[in-house]
Amino acid sequence: MNSCDLASAKPAPSLLRRWRREPLLHVLLIGATLFVVYYALNPRAGQRQDSNHIAITADDLAQIRLAWMAQWQRPPTPEEMRNLLDGKIREEVLFREAMALGLDKDDTIVKRRLAQKMEFVMEDASALREPASDELRRWFAQNARRFAMPSLVTFRHLYFSPDRRGAHTRDDAANALNKLSSKPEETPELDGLSDRFMFQDFYAEGSPDQVANIFGTSFAQALPGLEPGKWQG
Repeated sequence: MNSCDLASAKPAPSLLRRWRREPLLHVLLIGATLFVVYYALNPRAGQRQDSNHIAITADDLAQIRLAWMAQWQRPPTPEEMRNLLDGKIREEVLFREAMALGLDKDDTIVKRRLAQKMEFVMEDASALREPASDELRRWFAQNARRFAMPSLVTFRHLYFSPDRRGAHTRDDAANALNKLSSKPEETPELDGLSDRFMFQDFYAEGSPDQVANIFGTSFAQALPGLEPGKWQG
């Protein structure tokens, strides 16, 4: 029969104590702490960009169109424009895939091209200077139309309905003009001369586009050439 000395026996260490002494646990805790600290200092680091999204802007379309016209001396057809756009998208996809694979690294041609573009940028930047006042005035005089606001017109009109008056519409309008030719804008003789208009008979400070939308382009273009303050047909 075996015997043992109970007084001299040591208790087995607990599982928690053994984990505390485990070097692997220490490494994991340190790594997790570094991970949390890094993303706390760089909150955007974990935001993955959508590499599948390709945006074609209006400027891109204009450049594609201009490049085609410079080569072929005519605008592209809709079918040709679609093919050019497909080529632009395919080029962007291949470029992104090449960048993802690191094909731009240690490439002599790529380095040479980037260095050349940087030289162009520095040359353009060095050529910039503050324009003189006379230069600004001449440039503005040459490009004043780009900054001009459209002329606004204020007018009152009389409407003569062809549906109501039939063949007499133009004659009735001419007779009304003769009555009002020497009269001011507001005169009692306006009552009963014309027919009801579907919108209004007075317009204040309307732009050419606003007038054209209601009365047509010819009417809008003729208004600025009329003499103010007089009834005219």
